[in-house]
Amino acid sequence: MALSASEKAAIVSEYQQAAGDTGSPEVQVALL
Repeated sequence: MALSASEKAAIVSEYQQAAGDTGSPEVQVALL
């Protein structure tokens, strides 16, 4: 099941370590 752009943005904003963070392990695991 693919995530919509808004769903992905919500997950990234919840788990990011700093503004604009999309590559930290926390964000990557949350997106799986």
